[in-house]
Amino acid sequence: MAIPGVGNCEMGLVGLGVMGRNLVLNLTDKGFPVAVYNRTPERTREFMEREVTWQNIRPGYTLEEFVGLLRRPRAILILVTAGSPMDAVIEELLPLLGPRDLIIDGGNSHFIDTSRRSRLLAEKGLLFMGLGISGGEQGARHGPSLMPGGSPEAYARVQTLLEAIAAQKDGKPCVAYLGNGSCGHYVKMVHNGIEYGLMQLLAETYDFMKRGLGLTAPDLAAVYEGWNHTELHSYLVEITAKIFRRQDEATGQPLVELILDQAKQKGTGMWTSWDAMDLQSPTPVIDVAVGMRDLSGYKVQREEAAQVLPGPPARYHGAPGAIITHLQRALYAAMVITYAQGLALLSRASRAYRYDLNLEAVVRVWRAGCIIRAAVLEDIRGAYQTQPGLPNLLLDPRLGKEILARQNDLRAVASLAAHQGLPVPAFMAALAYFDAYRSPVLPANLTQAQRDFFGAHTYERVDMPGVFHTEWEEE
Repeated sequence: MAIPGVGNCEMGLVGLGVMGRNLVLNLTDKGFPVAVYNRTPERTREFMEREVTWQNIRPGYTLEEFVGLLRRPRAILILVTAGSPMDAVIEELLPLLGPRDLIIDGGNSHFIDTSRRSRLLAEKGLLFMGLGISGGEQGARHGPSLMPGGSPEAYARVQTLLEAIAAQKDGKPCVAYLGNGSCGHYVKMVHNGIEYGLMQLLAETYDFMKRGLGLTAPDLAAVYEGWNHTELHSYLVEITAKIFRRQDEATGQPLVELILDQAKQKGTGMWTSWDAMDLQSPTPVIDVAVGMRDLSGYKVQREEAAQVLPGPPARYHGAPGAIITHLQRALYAAMVITYAQGLALLSRASRAYRYDLNLEAVVRVWRAGCIIRAAVLEDIRGAYQTQPGLPNLLLDPRLGKEILARQNDLRAVASLAAHQGLPVPAFMAALAYFDAYRSPVLPANLTQAQRDFFGAHTYERVDMPGVFHTEWEEE
């Protein structure tokens, strides 16, 4: 393969962290000449020395040299930390670029920042794309799920490259033009919110089976391996089984049991909850997942509370088989409800931000390469193919029927966990959402009466049109 000359690289990539390095190799595997740049030249040199066999890579040790390696109009993918580092790179690049050059933000940027950058660069005659990338290190290397948003012209410029490096499902790439503006990063944000919810649900099944049923790490690995051959087949269930198989080399103990129970986060789950609240689109499973990561950080307080706030014995003394079956079926229902909340938010955001999202395309992109890929996405995709305007997955006849068939399992898990003093807030939130969504009447009339009582906020009536206020306390 010929070494690309100056001005002949089809893509430039800024940021040679884990994701950047692997995306470069993915691109060159597919035959695309790539120029690379990193803020620290030492990392660029180290990368080039290690990947010397990839002759389709050209290094730039200054931004000027890097930009000079690119074919016009230029396309530059930036993979640096979201926030001010991304702004700093863009600011340094601007004097070196010309009309219709394309900057692609491939990080986990907040969609509001993406909207701001889109406007700024459009004023300067440049194209900008927010590109959601999911799949981690292995996905970047061998095929991620890609969620691009921006102008159609920007996507057309790099469509061939993105389709070549994306994960493949049924012979089709897991990438699609999703919509204008910040659409790509918004979809990735909600993807990550759903990811938070699914991970919390799995953590709760683990806690229930370990503390409640007394299962060991090998027992748990076998359970999750079995589940991965059922309707629960998914990337997260698959890696959960592998985690329980891994032993610590130093101690011989299950490695997971030596990991501190404090979960960190980078913000995308919080952003999902924030915007869902702004748009009044409820996402309680995602909200709970964010809150539980926060609560896990209060390790010292939790240890103190355990000494002074005893609950019921956590151990269940019956046969575990039936409970594990309840858990499996309840997990499927709760997973579908979590997807439903995230996709309902996307539907609401599409209208509010004028993204014109095609939810079938979003789900299609998620079927391979990404962290939330799962067998159930085929049924979810089918639901949107049949009813493109479906407001909520719970209203799909097939999926609604599957959840109805498992609602008693959800209730059994929530009830038994409450009796045992085991926290399963994501399962409880999923059940509460299901029960509230299917309720033709909610007690919000009392809430509105209270608001009118103390704040004269008015109310509407069920028996006549209009807006009303009552003087609740007679003089």
